[in-house]
Amino acid sequence: MDINHHYPRSKWSTGLFECGGDGNLSACLITYFFPCITFGQIAEVLDEGKSSFVAHGFIYGALMTVSCHWLYAIMFRQRLRAKYRLPSDPCNDYCVHIFCDSCALCQEYAELKNRGLDPSKGWPEPPNAPPCIPASMERL
Repeated sequence: MDINHHYPRSKWSTGLFECGGDGNLSACLITYFFPCITFGQIAEVLDEGKSSFVAHGFIYGALMTVSCHWLYAIMFRQRLRAKYRLPSDPCNDYCVHIFCDSCALCQEYAELKNRGLDPSKGWPEPPNAPPCIPASMERL
């Protein structure tokens, strides 16, 4: 699955302060109490499964201890916005993650889910799976 193709300019499917809407209440609660889990899930999908949500979540959690987690989160929000050509709405990515980090993570989670990539299930394909060889091509 290639997620690098570009989409026409679009809008966010949910607002920044619509946490818990559209059946995402559990994601909202997890984000509020354990933001590193939600961030890790989002980052794994945006990273196309090249690294696990555990690694991203650990880095995010470590950066939380020195209040710099928003720097890491901004990189992935920018990646999400570039991929789907989303506006920096209601303000730029820095302000969103500095002042409304949990809401930003909920919005990013919902955006991926509404576009068919459920972060709670991880990346849908193995990152470097060998190609399948049809039975007719195997040596006897």
